[in-house]
Amino acid sequence: MAGLLGSVALIVVATVVIWKGSTYFERAAERLSRYYGLPVAVHGAIVVAVGSSFPEISSVVISTVVHDEFSLGVGAIVGSAIFNLLVIPALAALSSEELRSTRDIVHKDAQFYVISILILFIVFALGATYVPGGTNRAAILTPTLAAIPLVTYGIYVFLHQQDASEHVANETNSVRPGREWGMLGVGLVVITVGVEGMVQGALSLGVIFDTPTFLWGLTVIAAGTSLPDAFVSIRAAKDDDSVTSLTNVLGSNTFNLLVAIPVGVFLAGRATIDFLVAIPTMGFLGFATLVFIVFIRTDLELSDREAYTLLGLYVVFVCWMALESIALIETVSGI
Repeated sequence: MAGLLGSVALIVVATVVIWKGSTYFERAAERLSRYYGLPVAVHGAIVVAVGSSFPEISSVVISTVVHDEFSLGVGAIVGSAIFNLLVIPALAALSSEELRSTRDIVHKDAQFYVISILILFIVFALGATYVPGGTNRAAILTPTLAAIPLVTYGIYVFLHQQDASEHVANETNSVRPGREWGMLGVGLVVITVGVEGMVQGALSLGVIFDTPTFLWGLTVIAAGTSLPDAFVSIRAAKDDDSVTSLTNVLGSNTFNLLVAIPVGVFLAGRATIDFLVAIPTMGFLGFATLVFIVFIRTDLELSDREAYTLLGLYVVFVCWMALESIALIETVSGI
């Protein structure tokens, strides 16, 4: 019991630390975007999304390099993507008068995010089919394969850069860029410390309950590292900035899938993905993505009823994983 309480306390403290570091980063990123005159869509999809995704990429790096647990980091990425799609937009919609979407968000950011999921599926399939050691159960990821999603993310950045090049910025002299870059760096360091505590807590829970580390990455670490995205999107929605609120979610997920996982592969040199676990969870992510896109396209607004539906889907996902972990059901053989 003492070990369980200690692990839970560590995760709670780590979550608070991540939230604090993310607050520093968010403020600095917003001021720097204003200083450099970036469009709102680029600020949300690239600047804020990459920064709020730093806990996720930190979880991959720390899990792989420090703890030699690549699967824990991958679980955090997939679980975070599901949390971002189902929980964050729902909370943003319920905490604001209305959460409006745009055709540009649906036709560019959302569709490119669907492409990122397909790219990851293709990389997994190539790892199982063409890399020696790959089987119908496991995919072997190499740095060569990891380069494919990285190149895809480069295209995503290029498309947003084209929008930024056409944008006419409002001049501002009220921002001190040196100070803000320093604050941004402090935020990233604080986030890293918090993620390390959360990873240690999740590993301890895995030992206590004798469950795979992937499960705790998929749930506990995913929810904890997604808090920066949640705070950014909810605050933006309250400030009547629906574009930043939604593009942050989509941009963050795109970054996580196309950059965070490949970074872990590069650090490990070679990584194994268990198909029996990855495919069902990635399949649920694909389903959640389709539901999300349909909801934000319908009347170009996320209604309260749709928000509660998204929250209900996330509860279903968590219950599914919990029942798998205690062997009451066996639809995911790897767990």
